[in-house]
Amino acid sequence: MAAVVQKFPMKSSVFLLLLAAFTCRLAQGQDNEADELQVETLVKPETCSVLSRMGDTLQIHYTGKLMDGKMIDSSLSMDPLVVELGKRTVIAGLEQSLVGVCEGQKIKATIPSHLAYGKKGYPPTIPGDAALEFEVEVLSLTQQTPWQKMINDVLPIVCLALVPTLLGLVGLYLYKKANAEKPSKKKAKDKKSKKK
Repeated sequence: MAAVVQKFPMKSSVFLLLLAAFTCRLAQGQDNEADELQVETLVKPETCSVLSRMGDTLQIHYTGKLMDGKMIDSSLSMDPLVVELGKRTVIAGLEQSLVGVCEGQKIKATIPSHLAYGKKGYPPTIPGDAALEFEVEVLSLTQQTPWQKMINDVLPIVCLALVPTLLGLVGLYLYKKANAEKPSKKKAKDKKSKKK
């Protein structure tokens, strides 16, 4: 009888542990879905031969809203916004939603707070931890030229290599200067007397 009493609590505690782990996993799955960027295509042109990628320049019109529908910003009454993908000129979620679009396309992006303004928000307009919704129309798409790509990709690496090289040369110069023989006053007088 004692063996049955000891096994039952063990089985029930294992069951409760598995149930708790399963429930936590479901809760995490629901949170992750709410934290992902969602992009919906509203209008796509019939011919879309060129898709945007990092480094390309887009001209867009946008309207940004909070999830309750309150408008926070719009470019419709201004000139189009120029966005160079990869330069972080707009919030991360909007930039990510613009990769893979074509000229003339309209999208609706639901951006989680961590890809927008985060916990701090942008007071007083955008509260902390606010998800945003942007409707964007891509007016023009200019692809990055090979020359621009080389400058954007290679130049930072070259600069990173130059900094330690220059610091090494400065260090070598200072080391040689510090260890160079300093002429004594006596030797300088001897040289002057020999010249006369």
